[in-house]
Amino acid sequence: MGAAKRIKADLVNFAHSYSRSRIGLFFGLAFPVILILLFGAIFSGSGSASTVYVQNLDNGPVGSLFVQTLNGTGVLHIDLVPSSQNFSQYLLSNSASDGLVIPSNFSAAYQADDHVNVTEYWNPSSSTSEGIYIVTTGVLNAFNLQKANGTAVLGVQTQTIKSSSYTYIDFLIPGMIGFAILVSPMFAITNISAQYKRDKIFKQLSLTPLTKTDWLIAKIGFYIVLTFASFLLMSAFGIFAFGAHITFTPWIIPFLLIGPFLFVSLGMLVGTVSTSVESAAVVGNLITFPMMFLSGTFFPVSTMPAYLQNVAHVLPLFYVIEGLNNVMIYGNNGAALQDLAVLIVISLVIFALAVRFFKWRED
Repeated sequence: MGAAKRIKADLVNFAHSYSRSRIGLFFGLAFPVILILLFGAIFSGSGSASTVYVQNLDNGPVGSLFVQTLNGTGVLHIDLVPSSQNFSQYLLSNSASDGLVIPSNFSAAYQADDHVNVTEYWNPSSSTSEGIYIVTTGVLNAFNLQKANGTAVLGVQTQTIKSSSYTYIDFLIPGMIGFAILVSPMFAITNISAQYKRDKIFKQLSLTPLTKTDWLIAKIGFYIVLTFASFLLMSAFGIFAFGAHITFTPWIIPFLLIGPFLFVSLGMLVGTVSTSVESAAVVGNLITFPMMFLSGTFFPVSTMPAYLQNVAHVLPLFYVIEGLNNVMIYGNNGAALQDLAVLIVISLVIFALAVRFFKWRED
């Protein structure tokens, strides 16, 4: 019986066993799609204007014009609060921390060249509050420039990469594909290899024509198939549910092949070197969870502190997600090739270690 036939037989047998596991199917196919729908629904409006409560105590024309200008930026959506309301209490009753109060002497002070302040209620830990402050300051500076009869000679225009309609969901899909590539094989293979070692199943397999390498390649083959199925499901839901803009290119395929190869091998290595099923689960979690949250799965690595970015660059999953971003979003095949080279080197090392420490029989 040739190696190809042995691998195919073991792959089919494992696939039948996996298909009977509702938990395996859920985490392998359904769970990443649920996360796509969940995060997509939460952040689908991330490009919309931030609501800010404004109380205009000024009865003059400048206060009204200032409110109209803020609303006209498209960045803020103004929700006016009656002047009779206690503003701080109003914010609390609406579970809000962001707001602006325009003082009663705003127009008079502006016309008389007297200094006057707009009061912002804000949450120092909130990026929304910081954004409101920046927009408010920008509008105030424009009013000051106009009052001084100045001429604006410098400006800024915005331009997005490739498409003006890229949204959070476009960058979430590559991250979730990386998530599926990592989680399903790591949790399953780590647990299976530890259990098989404990229950002497590997010893029984050693009596068959199946070799260690055959067994491992069969598992890699299965998770490659599962990865392609998960990729198609997540891409379809992202496109049809949220209008995601992603590029389908043959450059995606190497990452869908190398990713499972790497993490099946890593799961096998963790399971075989662990002394028990429990310790294998602990070590597997210690490896999986930092990669899950620090590799750009849910949020870009570029938004993290510098020291966490340095940590991310030593995590294999980072290169899977970064590579997928490069080919699916940016069309940067040169950078993707570098990511792929790193993954191939890491994968070959991990695979060699997994085969080296994988024993049919315990000493």
